[in-house]
Amino acid sequence: MTDQHDIEALGDSLSASADALHAQLMRALRKRAPGGAPAMTQGTAQALFENEVLLRQRANSLYLDSAKLAANGLGGAQQQLLEQTRRAQEAVARIDKVKDLVDLCAELLSLGAAVAAGKPERIVTPLEKLKHHLDALAPPP
Repeated sequence: MTDQHDIEALGDSLSASADALHAQLMRALRKRAPGGAPAMTQGTAQALFENEVLLRQRANSLYLDSAKLAANGLGGAQQQLLEQTRRAQEAVARIDKVKDLVDLCAELLSLGAAVAAGKPERIVTPLEKLKHHLDALAPPP
């Protein structure tokens, strides 16, 4: 990523993913399983709320460190990062299984941490994991 606006766009995308996670989490908390029990355990809900906060912190870190990150030359990964986080935002909004929501959130956090560290070599693995997970979650054509 070569300019501040691109890094801020990634921060915006992570924030939007956190917004989508929050909306899904609230829907899941309102949903009841057969028999009237909550569809999600309190522990799972708490972990997802914590992940939402972490995603927002990663986004905020990107905003604050955008000049530093631009200088570290994330270069060619820019478009792929933006595309995958956009896809993640869309996937979070339609995920039905809590496990998939937890997994996708963890992958977004790993990617956000790698980008925030300003180390391009650390981005490849979380980006690939995110891409494969999103491909697996993609609705059939």
